[in-house]
Amino acid sequence: MTLLLDTCAALWLVSGAEVSAEAKQALAQARKEGDTVYVSPITGWEIGLLALRGRFASPHPPKVWFDRLLAIEGVRMADLPPFTLIDSSFLPGQPPRDPADRIIIATARDQELTIVTRDRQILSYSSAGHVLALTC
Repeated sequence: MTLLLDTCAALWLVSGAEVSAEAKQALAQARKEGDTVYVSPITGWEIGLLALRGRFASPHPPKVWFDRLLAIEGVRMADLPPFTLIDSSFLPGQPPRDPADRIIIATARDQELTIVTRDRQILSYSSAGHVLALTC
């Protein structure tokens, strides 16, 4: 299973916050096997919005924080080609309305990735069988 970090998971990974046993095991397995753990470029946009709204709890400015995320061993930027952005507009079922969540979901679907998240809407969408996800 190749992982894609939702923005909340990326925040917790950088801060060293506790994650679920399932997520911890999946991340450890990826590290052990040398698998890449992906983060979407849209996470940079979301971090910028959090900082703008005063909801970004980090001693580092967003750009430095994002560099620190990408400096974690095995973490890489996921591709975000235009067709994935188009696909985010045509997701099956009842996808979340949040554009960033839709882009993360489309990225996971297009690249066969499993989203690591605590976002209830993404997890619900996963439960409906439209994307792979695990709770962090």
